[in-house]
Amino acid sequence: MFTLVQIEEAHSQVKSGADFSKYIRDIKRLGVVRFDHFVSDGHMHYAGENNDEILSEAAYDLLRIAHTSSIKSLKEALNIHQKGETDYLTFCRQSAEAGVEKWTADLTKMTCIYYDLKGDEMILEYIPAF
Repeated sequence: MFTLVQIEEAHSQVKSGADFSKYIRDIKRLGVVRFDHFVSDGHMHYAGENNDEILSEAAYDLLRIAHTSSIKSLKEALNIHQKGETDYLTFCRQSAEAGVEKWTADLTKMTCIYYDLKGDEMILEYIPAF
């Protein structure tokens, strides 16, 4: 079973969206199969291969999630973040402004889906091979 300390160590290596694939590879090796990132405060829910689950604490002060979602704004934020031009907290702020409640990464399907406050899918991305 993976631990929150192991996951946090892998996450500490992430400086921008350009590092996301390496982070996914590292936590997948630990046995994580899915995680939900809640944009409002950065807490995470991790699920493992044997129904293991870990919930993390809030990672930052509360962000207000826009009630009207904007796929266009989210695409712009993702584009610059994946190029390494923004840090994690900046991307989280931009996601909140775009109306993202959470994103879910499925490490089996290698997808990341961004959801708005209504639970509607905004964007589905495929996680690049590592």
